[in-house]
Amino acid sequence: MNVDAIVAAGRRTLELEAEGIRQAAQVLDQRFADAVHLLQRASGRVIVSGVGKSGLIARKIAATLTSTGTPASYLHPVDSLHGDLGIVGREDAAILLSKSGETEELFGLVANLRRLDVPIIAITGTPGSALARSATVTLDASVREEACPLDLAPTTSTTAALALGDALAVALLELRGFSPDDFAVLHPAGRLGRRLLLRVRDVMLPPGGMVTPESPMRAVVIALAHHRGLAIVTENGTLRGVITPGDLTRLAERNPDFLDLPAGQVMTRTPKTATTDALAAAVTGEMERVGIIAMPVLDDRGALCGVVHLHDLMRAGAV
Repeated sequence: MNVDAIVAAGRRTLELEAEGIRQAAQVLDQRFADAVHLLQRASGRVIVSGVGKSGLIARKIAATLTSTGTPASYLHPVDSLHGDLGIVGREDAAILLSKSGETEELFGLVANLRRLDVPIIAITGTPGSALARSATVTLDASVREEACPLDLAPTTSTTAALALGDALAVALLELRGFSPDDFAVLHPAGRLGRRLLLRVRDVMLPPGGMVTPESPMRAVVIALAHHRGLAIVTENGTLRGVITPGDLTRLAERNPDFLDLPAGQVMTRTPKTATTDALAAAVTGEMERVGIIAMPVLDDRGALCGVVHLHDLMRAGAV
């Protein structure tokens, strides 16, 4: 195969798999909502199972559910008949995956789940299959064709099933009000954990570069030079405004004799501020969005308590 043929084969695969996901989205209906509510009501864990490639997708769905606040475990259907059924409780729910819906190895597990009155969500490419008939709710993962040129190797069908599993996890996450704080608790290690756990209070510095509204711009220039590009205007301990190097540049262009002007005449009266408990990542994004390099920080009473700098946020791993 030449380069063009190889690229064409890759593109065809991606397009067919994208089509499979679009088809799954188009047929999504009340049954999806029923499945999400079924999972929400389960006070135990979610048991996810499948055989072969479907089993690999089931493992990923279980991992996604667990990482987003819904305890889930993968259970191999054959192992379930040799002692591993002990992890299943009557308060659990199950998600079973099978393209054909006729996978024989699944049905011993199906029988035991029904004996325990565990509700079953089937994700299958054959809505009229034996698995679909045994399920409490069936989600349609049928696809026009596999990306495999022989239409044999599970490709498009496993992508559609995986996407449906992600859709269940995300809808359940939103329904339960799963927050960034909740996510951080489950992901304490690594860069993602740092981003979710890091707060402004962990990075901020004590307030500096403070002037009063009556201070001449000479004092502001000195404050900007000594306090990393932010002059904070306060009065009786209350934040009144800020002055940045950009403000100074624009002022100098308009008025060469600006040094004796009072800070209160130049300052931004409604500056962007951060709170001590704000996520550092969110504050970093806001600063980048509006194009500023520092923010005053207010405590829970609205009093000035610090300043946070973009460079410090980035150095701490907030992005």
